[in-house]
Amino acid sequence: MPPVPSAVLAPTAGVLRPRAEALVPAFRRDLAALVGIDSGSHSAAGVDRAGDWCAQRLAEIGLEVERVPTPLSDGSAFGGVVVGRLRGTGRRRILLFAHLDTVFADGAADARPYREDAGRAFGPGVCDDKGGALAGLYAARLLAESGWTDFAEIVIALTPDEEIGSPASGAILADLARGMDAALCLECARENGDLVIARKGVADVRIDIRGRAAHSGVEPHRGRNAAVEAAHLLLDVQSLSGARPGLTVNIGVVSAGERTNVVPASARLLGEVRAARLADLEWALAAIEARAAATVIDGVSAEVERMAVCPPLEPDATADVFAAAAAVGAELGIAVAGAATGGVSDANFVAATGTPVLDGLGPIGGDDHAESEWLDLASVADRVALLAGLVVRIAAG
Repeated sequence: MPPVPSAVLAPTAGVLRPRAEALVPAFRRDLAALVGIDSGSHSAAGVDRAGDWCAQRLAEIGLEVERVPTPLSDGSAFGGVVVGRLRGTGRRRILLFAHLDTVFADGAADARPYREDAGRAFGPGVCDDKGGALAGLYAARLLAESGWTDFAEIVIALTPDEEIGSPASGAILADLARGMDAALCLECARENGDLVIARKGVADVRIDIRGRAAHSGVEPHRGRNAAVEAAHLLLDVQSLSGARPGLTVNIGVVSAGERTNVVPASARLLGEVRAARLADLEWALAAIEARAAATVIDGVSAEVERMAVCPPLEPDATADVFAAAAAVGAELGIAVAGAATGGVSDANFVAATGTPVLDGLGPIGGDDHAESEWLDLASVADRVALLAGLVVRIAAG
């Protein structure tokens, strides 16, 4: 049988905006509570405390809540993924996702407790990404309280390890994204209010150089200097930066040898490649590997390891959802613009599944990862209404 249409008309922008405004005081109280929980990426207990708090709120709204553990093959574990599901009577499935981990160590919440000043909220993780996670909860609350159910399923996923590249939750999030009609990333909007329509991909690389040790005074001719090869490699690899539009290469760590009187037998370069297009990222990695295979110092070899590769979020993946967001923004009287950024988010991994995605749908904020991190409280009602209205529009097709 086909789905039964909702008996309640879809809430319009004119309905959503005042309802979102009425929820702002509660949002601020909840933001203070969530920011007050230390949840650094490597603190599984802290992230799980934040997850417990969010799971309770999701259940109160009426979502079915599941906790997905994140053990790794080496026996380590991060906090769990919180997954909330709101089931409806329509056809379309929509994923909202945010992360609960921060870059701050335990004790940050006590050292810099939540505070408000001149219309802004401050505290560890207030913008990145606790404000975004709460925007998802409050958009779901708006829709649940409206009685409108003309969607198949709204899924909210809150992950524990985005700040360190999602080693444990990336595959879980990708599985959730597959088959969704759209996915909405709740990283906060740019400081000027822009949504994020593109993000560079990034690959971490390690280049190990092997030579031969020798006494630098007695028989230096028997040595094969890995440090000299590393110097040539560094310059050649670094020269790839800018070779294609938006391509950047950075060798950030260089190491070689242990003693001044020994020809160094080994060296290592650690770097990253960022590119706006997957083709350019792959081209640069192949160029680095080709250069490493053609060493210039006789008797020295080099090997490249791709330590981690995150594909870019390309504009083609966001175009349709961004157009829908712009239309909802027009109804709300919010100017919606898009921006590209060099930073990575979980939206990169979701886009790789082929699911249409849009990023930056949390409230406006800035100074991520700094003690001055802030969130614009005046943007909360607009962004919650925009998010809820976008879900409605996607559900309508």
